[in-house]
Amino acid sequence: MQVHLNELARLRIEGRPTGVTSVCSAHPIVLRAALRHGRQQGSTVLIEATCNQVNHLGGYTGMTPNDFASLVVKVAAEEGCPEKLILLGGDHLGPNPWRDRPAEEAMVEAEKMIAAYVAAGFRKIHLDASMGCKGEPVGLDDETTARRAARLAAVAEAAAKKVGGAMPVYVIGTEVPPPGGADHALTTIEPTAAAAALKTIDVHRRIFAEAGLGQAFGRAIGLVVQPGVEFGNHNVILYERNKIDTLKSVLITEPQFVFEAHSTDYQGSRPLSALVEDGFSILKVGPELTFVLREALYALDAIASDLLRDYGQRPLYAAMEALMLEQPGNWSRHYHGTNAEMRWLRHYSLSDRIRYYWASAEAQDAVGRLCEALRGQSVPLPLFWQHMPAAEDFADAPLDPEQVLIWRVTKSLSDYHAACGIEKN
Repeated sequence: MQVHLNELARLRIEGRPTGVTSVCSAHPIVLRAALRHGRQQGSTVLIEATCNQVNHLGGYTGMTPNDFASLVVKVAAEEGCPEKLILLGGDHLGPNPWRDRPAEEAMVEAEKMIAAYVAAGFRKIHLDASMGCKGEPVGLDDETTARRAARLAAVAEAAAKKVGGAMPVYVIGTEVPPPGGADHALTTIEPTAAAAALKTIDVHRRIFAEAGLGQAFGRAIGLVVQPGVEFGNHNVILYERNKIDTLKSVLITEPQFVFEAHSTDYQGSRPLSALVEDGFSILKVGPELTFVLREALYALDAIASDLLRDYGQRPLYAAMEALMLEQPGNWSRHYHGTNAEMRWLRHYSLSDRIRYYWASAEAQDAVGRLCEALRGQSVPLPLFWQHMPAAEDFADAPLDPEQVLIWRVTKSLSDYHAACGIEKN
């Protein structure tokens, strides 16, 4: 069923906690899987882009907000996913991409980015101005953060009025795990203190009112807090609901809000269901989806190596290894250890920094060769049992490799869909 973001708090209060999955990826296959799944289930498809990934200057994907929105619209049309089911969001929208510049200069760029997002049709806006710019502390105080967030909200409001349509809904709060996961093995993560969460809301409400943005704050539907979940390169910290009894009380005091949980990747269905039941109604997932996509690609690479004499020995793996060694910028600061350890981290780390390379020409060529080699081939059941047992239903019939990839991503999305309680309502 379709769920609107401004209904989430009411559903929670009524004792019908319902969630929405936020798909944070720009990979076309992930987007296709999300939109196909949304069409099949008739459920909301929330797709978000981050400030570093997509911005008015292109971001690391090379896409502006309009480019990204156009890609989603194109894939949705191909999949027959109704436009009414799709919601675009912007994550961590603020000065972060330009934090090496003076604050005013970075904020001017952030304003341009916010305006571009809203003009392109993004209507879920996470305002994140918590990071310090040149000469400032790494993390800013609530007052400074809220004043910069209000400045950005004013730009978003003006842009929405200019282009027409629905006004934005906002998510505030910034106490989130490191983007893309931690770089080290983790033991525990402390949830946000209730007092800190309440202070974030209070300061933002006051400063938005002072700026004449009371109506905009009235459309703030989510608060980012740390529920005590995280993943690093090596492991995952699973949700322990007994640790957030005090934090849950915030939603009683502030019934306007639900919680937004970042880095919920790899939690699995039970922890995800518990998060939704406890008020974390927006579940963000990204690296898990490209991790399982890579898992399926590498399994097919191994299958093709075993099945086809002329294919070679795991040429996709070899191509990705060569590409990452040639262009180490996206992983070298995050992976540590011996050469052997860094080699397996490049390919299999849970932070999945290999995802930054799939859009390159070299990677696309290697994936294209793999798909062409296997398309129409009948893969014996034992080969699937060896390399990807859960995909056994694809055995002994003409293979469409892209459908295997979409199937694998959809398996993860289905866990989120079930955890969001949509089927129970």
